[in-house]
Amino acid sequence: MKIKINFLLIALMMFLFGARADEGMWLPYSINGKNLADMQRLGCKLTAEQIFSFNQPSLKDAIVQFGGGCTGELISPEGLLLTNHHCGLGQVQAHSSVEHDYLQEGFWAKSKAEELPNKGLTVSFLTYIEDVTKILLVGVDNNTSEADRATKISENAKTLIKERKGNRDVEVEIVPFYHGNQYILFVYDVYKDVRLVACPPWGIGKFGADTDNWTWPRHKGDFCIFRVYTAPDGSPAEYSEDNIPMKSKHFLPISLKGVKPGDYTMILGYPGSTDRYSTSGAVKSVIEQEGPAIIACRTTKLDQYRKHMDADPAVFIKYASKQASVSNYWKYYIGQVKQLQRNKVFEKRANQEVAFQKWMNENSDRKAQYGDIFNDIDQYWNHQAKYTKATIYHREAGWRGGEAVAFAVRFRQLNNVIENKAAQNEIAARAEAMKGAVQNYFKDYDKETDRDVTIALLNLFYKDINPEQLPAMIKKIGDKNSGDFTQFVNNAFAKSIFVDAEKLNNWIENPKSLTKDPIFALMSEIINSYIDLTEQAGSVSNSRAERLYMKGLMEMQKDRNFYPDANFTMRLTYGSVQDCKPANAVTYDYITTLDGVMEKYKPGDWEFDVPADLIKLWENKDYGRYADENGDLVVNFITTNDITGGNSGSPVIDAEGNLIGLAFDGNWEAMSGDLSFENEVQRTICMDARYLVFIIDKMANAQNLMQELKIIE
Repeated sequence: MKIKINFLLIALMMFLFGARADEGMWLPYSINGKNLADMQRLGCKLTAEQIFSFNQPSLKDAIVQFGGGCTGELISPEGLLLTNHHCGLGQVQAHSSVEHDYLQEGFWAKSKAEELPNKGLTVSFLTYIEDVTKILLVGVDNNTSEADRATKISENAKTLIKERKGNRDVEVEIVPFYHGNQYILFVYDVYKDVRLVACPPWGIGKFGADTDNWTWPRHKGDFCIFRVYTAPDGSPAEYSEDNIPMKSKHFLPISLKGVKPGDYTMILGYPGSTDRYSTSGAVKSVIEQEGPAIIACRTTKLDQYRKHMDADPAVFIKYASKQASVSNYWKYYIGQVKQLQRNKVFEKRANQEVAFQKWMNENSDRKAQYGDIFNDIDQYWNHQAKYTKATIYHREAGWRGGEAVAFAVRFRQLNNVIENKAAQNEIAARAEAMKGAVQNYFKDYDKETDRDVTIALLNLFYKDINPEQLPAMIKKIGDKNSGDFTQFVNNAFAKSIFVDAEKLNNWIENPKSLTKDPIFALMSEIINSYIDLTEQAGSVSNSRAERLYMKGLMEMQKDRNFYPDANFTMRLTYGSVQDCKPANAVTYDYITTLDGVMEKYKPGDWEFDVPADLIKLWENKDYGRYADENGDLVVNFITTNDITGGNSGSPVIDAEGNLIGLAFDGNWEAMSGDLSFENEVQRTICMDARYLVFIIDKMANAQNLMQELKIIE
C-alpha cells in the first residue's frame, strides 16, 4: 500500500498509549484487572460479580436486547422495562389512530389490564457465554484458503450451535470478534410477550426531533415503558391472556440523588457496529462515497415524507416512525462525514499504517506473515470504489426506496414457487401466510406519499448513477423520458396490486405470476441488477488482510488492552459526568433543565411544541422532590461514556448500581465515533432519571407505576 502521508513520529507515540478510561466497549464477562481498577479509580463501588455473573443475580440480568436494535432494562420486580421513546415509537405508532393519537397525546396504562400487546416484539436476556475460537478453527491452518476457511468455520459453527442448543427453547449465536481472530458463543432467552405500558406525549419523547438530533444541548424525555410477560411457570411464551408479569431476576433501583461533574457512570447495553481498527481506505470510502450517497437518497425521501406529513394528520401518524427511522441515520451520516474530515481520521489511520509497516519491516518473520496485506487492502478498496455508490443507490433509491417496491421484495420467493409450477396447495398456503404482512403494510400506507417518494427517488437514481450500472428498465425509461419517471410511476400505481389492499388481498385468494405487475417487474430489475453489482464488488475480498492486520496490531501493541468493535453483543462502558469544550471559546454545561425546554418552545410546531400539562408544571415550578439543589428540574446530562447505535435505551448506572439516567444519543462534534473515538469531545447524551420519574409522577399521575419503582433518595 502506497502511503504518501508522513507525519512526525508523535502520531505513533500517541497511538501506542492504551485506551483512555472512557474509551472502550468492553465485554462485561471479562471485566477484571486493569478495567476493574480503572472503574474503581473513577468511583465504582461494585464488584465484578455484582456487575456480571452467571452464578448469582447481577446487573446483566436487568439488561435486555430490545426489539433487535435497541437496549432496555428492568426497573421493577414485575418485569417493568424501560427503553427510549424512539425505540418504542413503532409500537406506539401501531396502536395509534386519529381517534386515539398516542403519538401526540401519550399513553399511560393505569392497570395491567390496559397494557397493550405488540405482535413480533421480543426482548432477549443473555444467559451464557463461551469462547469457541479453538472449536471453530478445527480443520483450519495457515495454508487454508479464505473460501475453505469460511466454509469450515460455518460447518463447525452449525454443529456447535446445534449441540449447545439441544432441546432447549433458546437462541444461540456465534459472533466473530477482532475481524475473525476470535469467536464467542452467546445464548439468550427470548421473551415474546412484551406489552406497552406507557409513553410520554410527542412534545416530550420526541422534543427537538430532527433539528436537535445528534446534538447537545438537548431537552428530550426520550423514554417508553413496557412490561415483559411470561407463561405461568416463568418461561418465555407467546402472547396469552394467561401470561403473568415476569418475576425479575434483577432490576435497577432509580436514584433521585442527581449528577454532578466527576460522578462515575457505567452503561450496559447492546451497541450495534463500530469499525475502529479499520484502515484508511475504509475511512476514505465513507467520506467520499458511502456517506454522500446515503445522504442524497435519504434527503430526497425525507423531503417527500415531510411534505405529506405536514399536510395531513393521518399521514403524520402513519409515517412518524418511518420518518424517524430514515431521518436518524440521514443526519448521522451528515455529521459523520463532517467530523471524519474535521478530526482528520483518514490521516490518523494512514499514520497508523506507516507505523505498522515500519514495525513489520523490522523483523523477517513479521514481514513474511504480514508483508502482502496492504497490497490486498489497496486492491480491495480500489475495486470497491467502482461499485459503492451504485450499490447504495440500488438499495436506498431502488428496492428499499418506495414502499410498494420494497414490499414487493417480500413476494419474490412466492412468485418463484408459482413460476416453478409448484403444487396448488403449497402456493395457496404460502399466499395465505402473507395476509398478516399485507394487513400491517396497508395499515400505515399512504398511496400518494409513496407515489411522490418513488418518483423522486427514481429521478435521482437515473441522474446520479453511471448509465452502465443502472438497471435496464430504469435506463430505458429514463432515456425515453429525459430522466422524468412521473408518467411511469403514475401508470404503475394505477395497475399494480402493491398499492391497493383490495387488489392484493384478491390476488392472495387466487395467486398467479407477478411478472407482469409493473411494480414487481421494477423491483425484480433493480434486485437483479443489485445482485449482479454486489457479486462484482465481492469478487475481491480483504477478509484475510483485515484479520491479519488486526492480529498484527495486537501483536505490535502487546501492552494495550484492546476492546472489540461493537457487534450487537452486550458491552460495558464506563466514564463520568463531564461538561464539554468542543471548540475554542465554546463550553457546554453538563446538564440542561426544563427552562431550556421552554426557551425552545414553539406552539404548534411539530418539533418544539410542549404539552399544556408540562407548561403548567413549569409555570408553577411544581417540581417537588425532583428539583435539584438550585430548584431547577434537570432534563438531560452528558457523560464521557463510549456508546453507539444499539445503545439507545441503555441504562446509565451510578457507582452503587442504581439507575441515574437513560442513554439516547451522541453529540455532533464526535460523529466520527464509530470509526474513531474522540477523547476530548465525545459525549453520551442521557435523560436524567429525575425527569423520568417526574413525568411519571407529577405529569401523568401514574401512581400504579410509582408503586412498582424502587426509589433511592
